[in-house]
Amino acid sequence: MTTTYQFFSAWITSRVDNDRGASLVEYALLVALIAVVCIAAVTLLGQTASEKFSEVSSNLD
Repeated sequence: MTTTYQFFSAWITSRVDNDRGASLVEYALLVALIAVVCIAAVTLLGQTASEKFSEVSSNLD
């Protein structure tokens, strides 16, 4: 009887103490944060870069 109890106790503990889902959520949040930073950088620097390329293009003509 004790062996059955130990088996079920270990089985339930292994199912409850599963950290894979938490790691997946952390990675998803990290990817989302990186995407937001990249979008913000392109938005802020995109206009400046476009102006510089236009300036260079007009000076070449």
